[in-house]
Amino acid sequence: MLARPTVLAETIIGSAIDVHRALGPGLLESAYDACLAYELTLRGVPFRRHVPVPVVFKGVRLDCSYRADFIVGDDILVELKSVDRLLPLHQAQVITYLKLLQLSQGLLINFNVTRLTDGLRNLLG
Repeated sequence: MLARPTVLAETIIGSAIDVHRALGPGLLESAYDACLAYELTLRGVPFRRHVPVPVVFKGVRLDCSYRADFIVGDDILVELKSVDRLLPLHQAQVITYLKLLQLSQGLLINFNVTRLTDGLRNLLG
């Protein structure tokens, strides 16, 4: 489900826009990841990066090597992409991560676009 951005989400989006303005589209996701981490740090926004996403199956916690790109302020999942276009699979990934991490809001950000707002989805879990 699409959501209206919260104040924290707006700060994250503003940070991502600044990164996109500086770098433009066409780089690997890892470059945007590193730059967004730096920008969030400059803004004093607390975050965790590359957070393990546990999979619990029949009561057993399994490490399946899933990693969320960012969890910001212990509230918002941020998943980055650098792809030709966002697919339903990308949104499903964010919604599933929200469920597994017991979070309610997620931002899906695709940096491989001319205008970052065209590659942005704000989702609720």
